[in-house]
Amino acid sequence: MKAFIHTDWWDILEPQFEEPYYQQLHEFLKEEYRTKNIHPDMYNIFQAFEWTPFADTKVVILGQDPYHGPNQAHGLSFSVLPGVAVPPSLVNIYKELQDDVGCTPVNHGYLESWAKQGVLLLNSVLTVQNGIAFSHANKGWEQLTDYAIHQLSERPTPVVFILWGKAARSKIKLINTETNVVLQAPHPSPLSAYRGFFGSKPFSKTNIALESFGEQPINWQLPEHVSIKN
Repeated sequence: MKAFIHTDWWDILEPQFEEPYYQQLHEFLKEEYRTKNIHPDMYNIFQAFEWTPFADTKVVILGQDPYHGPNQAHGLSFSVLPGVAVPPSLVNIYKELQDDVGCTPVNHGYLESWAKQGVLLLNSVLTVQNGIAFSHANKGWEQLTDYAIHQLSERPTPVVFILWGKAARSKIKLINTETNVVLQAPHPSPLSAYRGFFGSKPFSKTNIALESFGEQPINWQLPEHVSIKN
């Protein structure tokens, strides 16, 4: 569960893989993948770190844990594989995206193009049992992803952290808010999107911040047609 990071994230995270908490997590995951239906595929657990290297990360969109339905999760927060119905939270993200920066909603939920532009789509927990949300919470993943967030926060180049919902917003304690930009709003799920997610304009605010850092803004418009790439 640790040999599939081929970017500079390996140098950042490798010390954590030797810690007792991760060794315990590793043993837990071996048994879970052997005996149960776990998402995502084990080769995609660290996909967010593969597609968005540490040095290239400009934005972090923090999720909680992977989608727990069949063929949905592939290692990026809020993203689903091509051919899978767009989940309700992502439908709401697309609505805000259109209202905020005029992007046309697409009929898929595959967010690869964001990841490849420097948007780290990171979940706090990287695995889940089929059909049981939060089933791998408090097993050790949070310690690893908290470490990753903190390392980004301390990097000389600023990062825009997008924190949606109570769980994500609790991570603000890991972030140096004097040197980075933090955008907070309610979660985009149908249960809470109308409490302040809609109208929060995270995409335009992110690009304004990136331009103030001297960085290229994100092209938030997703391609209409996508295919799976490694």
